[in-house]
Amino acid sequence: MKKNIYALLVGMLFSTALVKGEVISWFRIQEMFMFKSFHMYGIIGSAIAVGALSLFLIRRFNLKTIDGKSVVLGDKVLKPKANFMGGVLFGLGWAMTGSCPGPLYAHLGYGHTIMLIGIVFAILGVYVYGIIRNKLPH
Repeated sequence: MKKNIYALLVGMLFSTALVKGEVISWFRIQEMFMFKSFHMYGIIGSAIAVGALSLFLIRRFNLKTIDGKSVVLGDKVLKPKANFMGGVLFGLGWAMTGSCPGPLYAHLGYGHTIMLIGIVFAILGVYVYGIIRNKLPH
């Protein structure tokens, strides 16, 4: 129960950061896709930097999960065809909805109930992926 409260609080903090940083702004996303503004690229670049630093610290200090378990970080193998196909699908969904999967819930919390459609189709996409996963180029 305690872990769920931590997860809820971190999720609320993350959603607040997304809203205040205008990451859920459809106009900001469209500016990014039309190369009219650096705003979103700066946020994405910052996220990459924070992620890289976090991975470095996890490996360097052998950090544990909230349950005290070791964090296992496996090596990733680049698969150009699969990465390209996934990137195209992800980008199309992002461009059509104006939101990537994480901010969908921030939109909902902000009162953009139309994003329920995006959430339903995101969940449906994960379900379909699970069905056809073995036929995809992994």
